[in-house]
Amino acid sequence: MMPYADEVNYWKTGTTAPDTWIDNAKKEIARAGGKVLGEAFGRDESGRAAYMLDFSFGSERFRAVWPVLPVRNPKDERAARIQAATCLFHDVKARCVSAKVLGTRAAFFNYLLLPDGRTAAQLAAPELTTAWPKLLTSGQ
Repeated sequence: MMPYADEVNYWKTGTTAPDTWIDNAKKEIARAGGKVLGEAFGRDESGRAAYMLDFSFGSERFRAVWPVLPVRNPKDERAARIQAATCLFHDVKARCVSAKVLGTRAAFFNYLLLPDGRTAAQLAAPELTTAWPKLLTSGQ
């Protein structure tokens, strides 16, 4: 169960449009040497929504998906979208800083896009061991 938007950071702390936050995240990726391949906002039939950034550093692809948290009052939907885009920006910015020291794979590992279309974060621990034995056993 996801927390309500009003229980998480950046709740109603600003009014900057979500597109501005997403554009700023794309600029951070570009400044760090990455290439933005795509962006999206989507909502499914149950009402769940999320922002997505698809990007690469060198030959590795990454996909960051950040959910719009549920709200108690439907009038707060825009604030929840602003919050989600703000969180995505701050997450990407922090990882870009980490990438300067740790490398992009380490900094963005949970967003690493695998050949089957899932991200590394979507794998269960046993699958991760099978999919990335060198990463886990030899540090490469």
